[in-house]
Amino acid sequence: MTSDLSIGALADALGTSQRAIRLYEAHGLLNPPRRGNRRIYGAKEQTRLKLILRGKRLGFSLDEIGEILAIYDMDRDEAAQAVLLIRKIRERRALLKRQRDDIDAILEELDLVEAECTDLLVEGQIKAAGE
Repeated sequence: MTSDLSIGALADALGTSQRAIRLYEAHGLLNPPRRGNRRIYGAKEQTRLKLILRGKRLGFSLDEIGEILAIYDMDRDEAAQAVLLIRKIRERRALLKRQRDDIDAILEELDLVEAECTDLLVEGQIKAAGE
């Protein structure tokens, strides 16, 4: 997929929508050159879009993705980009672990309340619906 593509062909090739691509352009993440009124997505834009989509799959916000891409654009030092990406990954992982812990705690509480209600029903201390 290295030849120049239209927005529709690019969206189809990467399984996204034209609207999403336009959103990324509006956020300054993509800036394809134009031929007349048509946007032309060459290899650089295609690669950037793949990186944006990967960042979205990993749960990064458009601002975070933009920050990572901006470092790449400003400074070709791959180490700086890698350090930033590692920091973002660690932050995202920590957030997901906290969310998982919260979900586990909620599930445990739901199990406890369900068990208590079931025990009360079995003991006949509360009436089942419709009785």
